[in-house]
Amino acid sequence: MSSDFLLLGALNFRSNRIFISVNATWKIYSIRLCTSLLLSVVLFSCGKKEKTNTNNVFYLNLSSGNLESLDPAFSKELYPMWTTKMLYNTLVETDEHLHLQASIATRWEMDATGFIYTFHLRNDVFFQNNEVFTDGKGRRMTAMDVVYSFDRLMDPKVASPGGWIFNGRVREKNPFVAVNDSTLEIHLSQPFRPLPEMLSMPYCSIVPKEVAEKWGKDFRSHPCGTGPFQIKYWDEGNVLVLHKNANYWERDTAGRQLPYLDAVQVSFVDNKATEFLMFLQGKLDFVNGIDGSFKDLILSKKGELKANYRAKFQLQKGTYLNTEYLGFLTDTSNPVMHGQATNNRLVRQAINYAIDRKKIVTYFRNGLGIPAESGFIPAGMPGFDSSGSYGYHYNPKKSLELLAKAGFPGGKGLPPVKVLTPDNYVDIVNFVASQVQDVGIQLQVETMQPNILRQQMSRSQSVFFRAMWIADYPDAETYLAFFNSRFPAPPNYTRFHNIAFDKMYDESMLAPDSSRWKIYRSMDSLAMSYAPVVPLFYDEILHFVQNRVKGFGSNAMNLIDIKRVQVK
Repeated sequence: MSSDFLLLGALNFRSNRIFISVNATWKIYSIRLCTSLLLSVVLFSCGKKEKTNTNNVFYLNLSSGNLESLDPAFSKELYPMWTTKMLYNTLVETDEHLHLQASIATRWEMDATGFIYTFHLRNDVFFQNNEVFTDGKGRRMTAMDVVYSFDRLMDPKVASPGGWIFNGRVREKNPFVAVNDSTLEIHLSQPFRPLPEMLSMPYCSIVPKEVAEKWGKDFRSHPCGTGPFQIKYWDEGNVLVLHKNANYWERDTAGRQLPYLDAVQVSFVDNKATEFLMFLQGKLDFVNGIDGSFKDLILSKKGELKANYRAKFQLQKGTYLNTEYLGFLTDTSNPVMHGQATNNRLVRQAINYAIDRKKIVTYFRNGLGIPAESGFIPAGMPGFDSSGSYGYHYNPKKSLELLAKAGFPGGKGLPPVKVLTPDNYVDIVNFVASQVQDVGIQLQVETMQPNILRQQMSRSQSVFFRAMWIADYPDAETYLAFFNSRFPAPPNYTRFHNIAFDKMYDESMLAPDSSRWKIYRSMDSLAMSYAPVVPLFYDEILHFVQNRVKGFGSNAMNLIDIKRVQVK
């Protein structure tokens, strides 16, 4: 079956991100007709009488259905990261351009050896009022609170999934030192230049020892931080209410105290379609992403709002530090690689050249995303190769040349290649299979539950797999660690091993930013020349925001900032 036929199927008969046969056309038509009618009813009923918000409250929904915890030590997923940023602060933070900004720390420096970082802290930051404090009033935060918070993150008894940030990276004894109330030292076991960027992660939020230890594991539902909002009420799975922290330390450029909002109300509807209907009805001020059933109705093929919705709400679109890719296991000593066609570097390169990434973004993503033709480091990340000088572009002729050079002219004699994918990505992988078939490569697509696939990837049992790599922090090291042979899986799922690459990695850890980014691009180029991955596209963020909302912000990590939000 040709790639053009599958593309036609994707255009005309695709629903819920999965390929279906032509004889299901009427079923799909019925589904889309119902969705269109329902959407029309909603827009007619709420378009002229939008819900007013007189209390300066921001309404959002978390479609996960619940939150695991309000303890920052467990802010592993996106939605807990959002609530953590509302309740807590970190030493530093990133702005909408991913530039590092002062927060609790006003400035910081690294010593000449690269082993010691010193952070200078504000002296006007107070924890939120809490019954554990004297008279219930929040006390001043000091460097000892930072020491406690970071030690706690590494504590095996706490079992934080964020312990990896410091484990093996800081010296074994007393890695965190409070020189005085406003000065903190972090002692590393080896130089690590991106440390400040890493400290912007929500995991590294500051908590008070007395409150965290009073509640123990129940600190998850009794949070206390220094952030712009504080907990008022949490009915798990139903509603979370946060009120403005009246003693919050941060002010805007005009000297006005933040946040502007009086409160935040969070619901937990776990259906994305229902969530978007609530947004259309004016019951939510903001929605992250869009359900597939609405995508073709709301968005054009270029990923823009269709004309009839532009006056109803805002679409904020931006880069997202997420590279979607196919990965090859490259460890030829692994028994599972015996007789595998992808042992051959030329075959891996041929697969890369056989794929039209622009069609994937246009027809399977409604224009959402950027074709990944510039390496593994995504667009928006410092170190990204905007010239596309070493990435893979669609070139089936080049693909055929590489196959012939590998000894498989037109794919003759090449054994079939099996790729494993979660079922929600099967449409794109099927299209990839059809494209590589056009140059003579037989790709067998097998779906697998995501958790089982991750296990196989971690155990180096998956020869070819579909995955994504989302940045943990705003430094390209988080993508290049993916290819460092000294690291396990994760992050090195491909088991890529190259001595020159590892040497450049070490050099980059002591280099200043401008030099480091050049080294990063050289590392990315080197890795791509061996084709351990097939980058498909760099993701983009879709935020739908009501017109009544002003001051909503976010960055390429998809971390939202509502400190400056006002609801009119």
